[in-house]
Amino acid sequence: MTGTQCFVIQANTPLARDVYDLTLAGDTAPLTAPGQFVNVALPGFYLRRPLSVCDWAPGVLRLIYKVVGRGTAALADLRPGQELDLLLPLGNGFSVPEGIKAPLLIGGGVGTPPLYGLARVLAEWGLAPTVVLGFQTGEDVFLEEDFAALGCAAFVATQDGGRGTQGLVTDLPALKSGAHDYYFTCGPQGMLRAVHGALDIPGQLSFEERMACGFGACMGCSCKTLYGSKRICKDGPVLQSGEVLWEEGAQ
Repeated sequence: MTGTQCFVIQANTPLARDVYDLTLAGDTAPLTAPGQFVNVALPGFYLRRPLSVCDWAPGVLRLIYKVVGRGTAALADLRPGQELDLLLPLGNGFSVPEGIKAPLLIGGGVGTPPLYGLARVLAEWGLAPTVVLGFQTGEDVFLEEDFAALGCAAFVATQDGGRGTQGLVTDLPALKSGAHDYYFTCGPQGMLRAVHGALDIPGQLSFEERMACGFGACMGCSCKTLYGSKRICKDGPVLQSGEVLWEEGAQ
C-alpha cells in the first residue's frame, strides 16, 4: 500500500557527470517490482521529485538521479545521516512473462537505473540478459560494470564516441542481432519509439515523464494507447509495447 516513509541517507556520491548514487536505509517492504518509483520530499520545495528505483534489498534502497534543476541540486547537497520523506511505492513496474529465454535490456541515459533492478531479478531467475546502454558522451556512462557483475553482457554506445560504439543505442550490433525473444527498455520517448521501430519482438517500455502528483490525480502525464489515455505515473510507467499509440512528430 502506498504511503510515506522516513529514510536515512547512507551515501550520496557522484557516479558520472551530474549523476549521483543515493543509498538510503528504511522500510523497503512495500516495493514489489523493478521499475517502480518513489516521490521524494525536499525541504523548501512544494512538489516532490519522482525518482526511479535502481535497486532494493531489505532495509536498503538505491536511487540514481541526475541533477537537472534546483530540486535535484538540493538533493545532491544532502549528506549521510540526514532524513528524507519518501512516498512509495508508486507506479507499475516491469513484469517478466513466462517462457522468455533471451531478454534484451535497453537503457538511455538516466533511464538506465531501473533496468539494473530488473537485471538482478532476471539473474536470480537464471536468465542472463543482454544489456545495451546509450549515453551522450563517455563522461555520462554509468552502471556498465554493475551489469557485468550480475553476469550480463553489457554494451555501450555514446554519441561522441568517448566510450563504446559511437552512435545511438539502436546502432549497437547486439540490439540488431536477432538473438533475443523479448525486450525491456527505459529512456526518453524518442529512444523508446526508435527501439520499438527497430525490434520485431514484444516488449515493455518504461516512460520518463514530468510528474506533478505522482499518483494519477492531476492527469498531467498521459500517454495515448489502444485502450485510451493512460497515466504514466499510475498506469505506468511501464506499458506494453503493442499498446502505445505513437503520435506523429513525437520525439
